[in-house]
Amino acid sequence: MTKEEELYIAIGQSISDAVQSQMFGKPCFKINKKAFICFFQNEMVFKLTGETHSEALSLDGSQLFDPSGKQRAMKEWVQISFDYSDNWEKYAKAALQYVAEK
Repeated sequence: MTKEEELYIAIGQSISDAVQSQMFGKPCFKINKKAFICFFQNEMVFKLTGETHSEALSLDGSQLFDPSGKQRAMKEWVQISFDYSDNWEKYAKAALQYVAEK
């Protein structure tokens, strides 16, 4: 297991009631059966909205999540490089809050 994946799992497991699962065959964590974070290409992916979404997307190397690789990005999901792993927990909490509000 890579250090990136270890951090992703540690963050997900630190969130009360989050359940490890799969989304499009990728590892994810869900709350109330709704995915809010996942792991793809050794990077963490977050379901975000508003200013937090814009901020995350503005980080160097960040991009909209495109699990199929066919230019069909998921607009609410932002994939963030390990270079910004210090922010992963903050974005995970924002994603959790966003999904919990829906």
